[in-house]
Amino acid sequence: MVIELLKFKISAEMQKTYVQKDAEIWTTALAQYPGFLGKEVWLNPHDSTEIIFVIRWATKEHWQAIPFAELEAVEQNFAAALGDTYKLVESAEYQVQTEFSSFVKL
Repeated sequence: MVIELLKFKISAEMQKTYVQKDAEIWTTALAQYPGFLGKEVWLNPHDSTEIIFVIRWATKEHWQAIPFAELEAVEQNFAAALGDTYKLVESAEYQVQTEFSSFVKL
């Protein structure tokens, strides 16, 4: 499994709307693709302007197979719904380690 982590900044007043529109637009679009396993929304209790999305993919190949033009179209739809109210501040990729015996001796 591969994790796509996205961190956004948005005004505290827009947070609820942002999360709702993300579910309607982005999550709905991503759920149509093979390999999409789910998405979590993390809200920082100490910074109401920070939202983190943790998106789970079966493999990196599934994630990377989404055509760029389709991602652009979804982003344009999302931006039209929210305007210039958010900023991507971090994007990262993680792999889920399921076997720890080679790393940790118990």
